[in-house]
Amino acid sequence: MDIKAIMCDVDGTLLTSEQVVSPFTIEMIKAAREKGILFGLSTGRDVNSVQTLLKEWGIEGLVDSIVGTGGAEIYDYVLNVEKSSYPLDGELIKDIMKHYEGMDLNFAIPYDGILFAPKDDRHIQMLATADKVPYQVTDFDEFLKEPKPKLIIVCDEDYMDKVIERSQTFSNDKFKSSSLKTASVLYEYMDPRVTKTHGLEEVMKMHGLTMEQLCTFGDADNDYDMTLNAGVGVAMANGSDKTKSVADYITDDNNHDGIGKFIQEHIL
Repeated sequence: MDIKAIMCDVDGTLLTSEQVVSPFTIEMIKAAREKGILFGLSTGRDVNSVQTLLKEWGIEGLVDSIVGTGGAEIYDYVLNVEKSSYPLDGELIKDIMKHYEGMDLNFAIPYDGILFAPKDDRHIQMLATADKVPYQVTDFDEFLKEPKPKLIIVCDEDYMDKVIERSQTFSNDKFKSSSLKTASVLYEYMDPRVTKTHGLEEVMKMHGLTMEQLCTFGDADNDYDMTLNAGVGVAMANGSDKTKSVADYITDDNNHDGIGKFIQEHIL
């Protein structure tokens, strides 16, 4: 394999259930970087919150590039480049929220390393605790006067089918948006031009590399496009059927060094 860059999804992929990167996988990441291979993250989390958690995850100093907010943000440590693109208009976000009125859920917008929510409840508390990101309740009428990267719907796992069903009747004549389930309790809206592939193409271009030279690791439906478009797309054993269906390889799960084992066996 002529792999020059490795980009990993974070939750359910690089992180174990204990929310850390395992020692063996860390050693394999170090070995890959020593060979001159770029290592980075491609995640739905915003760049700022990722940066604050690198030390806790055990990979501080090992990350060359971050593609955050599902592809809408880029931070490259090697080239010292920071970019963002295609935020959602505030009026569109308000219209989406109105569409879900009366349902047992909450909303969250990741921004500047904080999860902003319109109300305090168990849903936002659960998400903030799970992601180890602080949350803040704010006036969304004021907050949404400026565009924001994306909108997250947070609900109970057994309520997700109702959220998906409601999503199928949403439309807005003025603004375009795309939406998908990104975790068992998360459903997200963003600009349809935003994908992990979009962000990864930008990073690879900046480093004079092609998508053919990229190996990606992912698990959820929002990793489908990068798994399909990378030169080598790897899905975790714990991944969704959709993402596994386009993977070049399926590796072990996130609790059994799936990434570390693949790097050792196929890239080093």
